[in-house]
Amino acid sequence: LDEANVLRFRKMLEKFAKHCQFVIITHNKKTMEAAKELYGVTMEELGVSKIISVKLEEVAAAVG
Repeated sequence: LDEANVLRFRKMLEKFAKHCQFVIITHNKKTMEAAKELYGVTMEELGVSKIISVKLEEVAAAVG
């Protein structure tokens, strides 16, 4: 999506998130910024995948 449509998509997600949950697979930074939690898979060591999760509200509280 282009930037204008990403913003529209985020607004739609915020509206519907009051009543449901979404699983979104993306690399788009603007879309990830709208999330409350992020989950990902990283490969710190060749051939060894690691699942990570971050609750953004907890990170913001710790930082700020």
